[in-house]
Amino acid sequence: MSVAISTQTNPLVEIITSDVDEVRNRSLDSVCGNVELATLLEFADELDQFWRASENLYHRVRAMFFLSAIHRFHAPTRLTAQHAGLIPFESYSHLLERRFPEAIDTLLKKQSTTGPSDGLSSALALAYHELAFQTLADQVRRSVRTVRGNQWMFRIGHPADHPLRFRPELTQKNASGNYPILTEQTSVRMDFSHSGWSDIFFLGMDFPA
Repeated sequence: MSVAISTQTNPLVEIITSDVDEVRNRSLDSVCGNVELATLLEFADELDQFWRASENLYHRVRAMFFLSAIHRFHAPTRLTAQHAGLIPFESYSHLLERRFPEAIDTLLKKQSTTGPSDGLSSALALAYHELAFQTLADQVRRSVRTVRGNQWMFRIGHPADHPLRFRPELTQKNASGNYPILTEQTSVRMDFSHSGWSDIFFLGMDFPA
């Protein structure tokens, strides 16, 4: 279900969605640095609704990183010693199993009933951070799989199945007794364990096509 978020009331959503450099390049600290805890949590709640409703990958991921930073760096500075607290065991289990959306849901439910705490913010910061990278990794995986020439990478069951081979010249010693040295001149690294696509994907995230 889509949730409408007013960018007029949440400057963080405006930063994410704006096409104006002066707006989109504002730092998180410039918005969150001087607001009270209640306002900060309102911003976070609206950001959480925003990433769940948005169909734009860039918007979702940037919102997740904003949320991670809010709970890692900004919320704890506004919490007192009385705000120390435990996290639900269910949330802990979800984090261990890398079920980050479920972990976030249970942590936010706990926060809504008991109020914010250092423990909850720490766990939320981790969950949002890991979810952002999981989202990126899933997109890279889908993008790579859709290209027919890359599908061999997902069918390797034995080293002999690998379609890439060393050129015979690289296995022969020269007159001095040394093997030839292979020099790569590519924009990103290309090796047996890396397709190179994730580098390009991350580089293009700030201004996606």
